[in-house]
Amino acid sequence: MSIEYIKEEIILAFQDVELGDGVGLWEAQAIDDYESKSEQSRARKKDEKTNWRKISGNDLFRCDSSLSFMDAEGMRFHVPAFIVGEIEGLTNTAPIYHLSQGVINSPELFKAFNALQREAVAKYLEWCVWQEDFRYDSHHIKRALNEFWRKS
Repeated sequence: MSIEYIKEEIILAFQDVELGDGVGLWEAQAIDDYESKSEQSRARKKDEKTNWRKISGNDLFRCDSSLSFMDAEGMRFHVPAFIVGEIEGLTNTAPIYHLSQGVINSPELFKAFNALQREAVAKYLEWCVWQEDFRYDSHHIKRALNEFWRKS
């Protein structure tokens, strides 16, 4: 399975996802920076809310810690942006930690993903297992695949 095919699967699976009331990219960055509630609200105004494909690689790079401060809806909206951004070489901020160790430790953050989305993420993770860049993560990736992404 090619990475281009996997990218298209991610795009298709998440194409209609919107942020809704979920925690946004810049809002999460403000949370990480211990900003006040009013600053977090101000940061949220910068967030893309309807089309995750509009989030630039530069924004993903600048907000590389944001996934750690998102809720389930924020995670569902932003994970495909981080995956596609990494595949396209727009950012070096792959969401591997969150999709492997993070999903084992906090599965509730991924409860908003539907079956098609989980399958698309699983394909991406299966590809990652065979990549040199992710060799140190392969044990965690395999565990996450077995215990969450591919769990029936």
